[in-house]
Amino acid sequence: MKTYETVIGLEVHVELATKSKIFCGCTTEFGGDPNTHCCPVCTGMPGTLPVLNKKVVEFAMAAGLATGCSITRSCKFDRKNYLYPDLPKAYQVSQLYLPICRDGGIEIETSSGKKRIGIHEIHMEEDAGKLIHDDWDDCTLVDYNRCGVPLIEIVSDPDMRSAEEVIAYLEKLKLILQYLGVSDCKMQEGSLRADINLSIREAGAPEFGTRTEMKNMNSFKAIARAIEGETKRQIEVLEDGGKVIQETRRWDDNKDTSFAMRSKEDAQDYRYFPEPDLAPIEISEEWLAEIKAREPELRDAKKARYTEEFEIPEYDADIITASKKLADIFEAAAAICHKPKEVSNWLMVETMRLLKEKVMEPEEITFAPENLARLIEMVASNAINRTVAKTVFEAVFNENADPEAYVKEKGLGIVNDESALRKAVEDIIAANPQSVEDYRGGKDKAIGFLVGQTMKAMKGKADPGMINSLLKELL
Repeated sequence: MKTYETVIGLEVHVELATKSKIFCGCTTEFGGDPNTHCCPVCTGMPGTLPVLNKKVVEFAMAAGLATGCSITRSCKFDRKNYLYPDLPKAYQVSQLYLPICRDGGIEIETSSGKKRIGIHEIHMEEDAGKLIHDDWDDCTLVDYNRCGVPLIEIVSDPDMRSAEEVIAYLEKLKLILQYLGVSDCKMQEGSLRADINLSIREAGAPEFGTRTEMKNMNSFKAIARAIEGETKRQIEVLEDGGKVIQETRRWDDNKDTSFAMRSKEDAQDYRYFPEPDLAPIEISEEWLAEIKAREPELRDAKKARYTEEFEIPEYDADIITASKKLADIFEAAAAICHKPKEVSNWLMVETMRLLKEKVMEPEEITFAPENLARLIEMVASNAINRTVAKTVFEAVFNENADPEAYVKEKGLGIVNDESALRKAVEDIIAANPQSVEDYRGGKDKAIGFLVGQTMKAMKGKADPGMINSLLKELL
């Protein structure tokens, strides 16, 4: 039986985190009632003229620099012509001939080791609207709110050979973009979408096979399943003596299969020509240097610094830096309480537990780092014990509660009144003669039970160390 190799390239569409659209002042905010975030410019009314949003260019440059691309100093926009309901003006402003970034790449790591994935280009363009198919009324509605939202399209080289490599590439790309602040990359909101170009060939063959494209995939799990499903389909076509047709296909994740949509268009089908309403973009040395100077510390550098500067385990640093939100919380809280390992522990254990329970992403965390730092300081100063601290942290996590105010309001502070503690310990000793006998008989572990019973009697609001000392004294 023949052995086949999968060849994959991606076109990743990223909505940029500008406040206004690429060629007009309409908001880019997600949601809103249909057709309320648009104007004559982004709906393509006759006689309107676009004005380029400078921030879009700067975000595109930042993404290019962070992915090792060269920046095209003189670039321009082109019109990509096609008639489709989601683009009312019947063309999309994009970049074909002179994209702003070219010839870059990023390094990924999989179970097979490290590998460089080339980036052919990054270009700027405007997003299209959104079609809503109403099965009940058997019609299609269109929402133009998304029209004109700025995009960069990151086009990889066909360097990936498996779903594992694709997901590693997307995860690395997503983190770079989030750390740069150029996009929130919320796949559930369409801020990051991927088109999968996939072909197969016999292992060792020099030529690529015929590729198909699956468009607008917005879930890592669906992307992995689509790659595996389309690879299997193409192999079956070839094994049955057929030919793979170059076409655009739609992946149905519920049915675990893909369906043909239309034949795959080439550049000539879109009749590209230079956009006459926008001047060419000239990028000076000073402007480029300014963007380079703004580049933040990215994930790989941050991870190395955490293990060295904060002396936290590499495993902790890997988990924390895998989310920009967690990394920001870690650094801010550690700067306040000066206990980085404690901050790391609270993020790695209690924060991760609550995120899993509530099926949340780290980016959805709303508590302030200051409140986590205060909680850690309260434990360190013996104002509350760790058992109570877990309860308080849930209030911090859920409501961004001020831990000091919450402890005071709920009466959760540690009881340091020795006479009250002594009375409680005496009562526990009297109520548990067997454990007392076991302890006096040499079973040191029996004291742990007595400590637990005393803590229970004190509703968790006592210092276990003080209870332990009193028990040993009285016994």
